[in-house]
Amino acid sequence: MSSRNIRVLVVDDSPLVREIISDVIKESPGIELAGTACDGRQALVQLERLKPDVITLDVQMPNMDGLATLDAILATNPVPVVMVSSLTQLGANTTLDALDRGAVDYVAKPEGAAGIEAMFRGELMRKIRMMAGTDVRRMLQIRKERAEKTNALRRQPVEIAPPATTCDAADLADKCIAIGISTGGPPALSTLFGDLRPPLPPIVVVQHMPPAFTKPFAWRLNSISQLSIKEAETGDVLKPNQVFVAPGGQHLNLRKKMGQVVIEVRDGEPVSGHRPSVDVMMACAAEIFGDRCLGVVMTGMGRDGSDGCGAIRSRGGYVLGQDEASSDVYGMNKVAFVEGNVDRQFSLDNAAATITAQSKKLRSATLVGAT
Repeated sequence: MSSRNIRVLVVDDSPLVREIISDVIKESPGIELAGTACDGRQALVQLERLKPDVITLDVQMPNMDGLATLDAILATNPVPVVMVSSLTQLGANTTLDALDRGAVDYVAKPEGAAGIEAMFRGELMRKIRMMAGTDVRRMLQIRKERAEKTNALRRQPVEIAPPATTCDAADLADKCIAIGISTGGPPALSTLFGDLRPPLPPIVVVQHMPPAFTKPFAWRLNSISQLSIKEAETGDVLKPNQVFVAPGGQHLNLRKKMGQVVIEVRDGEPVSGHRPSVDVMMACAAEIFGDRCLGVVMTGMGRDGSDGCGAIRSRGGYVLGQDEASSDVYGMNKVAFVEGNVDRQFSLDNAAATITAQSKKLRSATLVGAT
């Protein structure tokens, strides 16, 4: 963006929410209120007239809901859209649909006016600044081409790999793939886990999301993957061909117990600005698995994950970073790459093949000892 203010169109059926967002925008340097709309139909009229740089869009609205409005916006004048969702399962599922369709990011409204104002003053304004200038048309074209290529490949006959033998399973169990991702993550992870095939080592994932979102997101990934995917819980044992997604609002730790590696989810202060934090999860994985750990840092805002990638490399592990061309937001992965914490970059189109090939190069060793 140039030095001019970022012009924002606020779309929400709640007068209170429109007022709160509008007031916060007016108090934020470099951002100005272009206008407001109470539903999708009014938003489309305002979009044509005001030509905003960013739109905040309510998920649930009468007359024309958030998804229908988003589709119309992207079809006529693609600008960055930040979805504003309730902290409910319905809100989470609809927001995940919106991200798949081309919304660039979202915020979840907490309960109470004070909590909403604090969220909008911090996270929403930060995301508006980051998303302004995003080439949404290019992002949609890349996703369309990727989907066409993926669909064509999936129509071809696939040779099903035989189940891993006991020996294979033991060899995989003492390795780990640790994935960190944020903005742009849901569609990227859908692509990745739709393409990955067993056998693979255990996988742990930190996707920056609020609490109500990670469980339905894990269900969604599980429905399209040949791997077993679930929201992580304390006591879960890391096993081959299983994927554990850190629950929103809690850190994901790993520890050894009776010769196995188990998950521990816990509260705590945000680390690198986030809870769950990629840095926390990757540091645990590095400590336990050492040179048998593969780190993967993907699209996202901020710098969470760079220190974790550094911890993996310092213990002899290997780190892959998603490249700029295939990232919705080249942020977390850029920081890790620039700071020297990435061994090799990859395109999302080749992510599954690259991760699978690199995981096979990890050294094998029997986990010993218990805590």
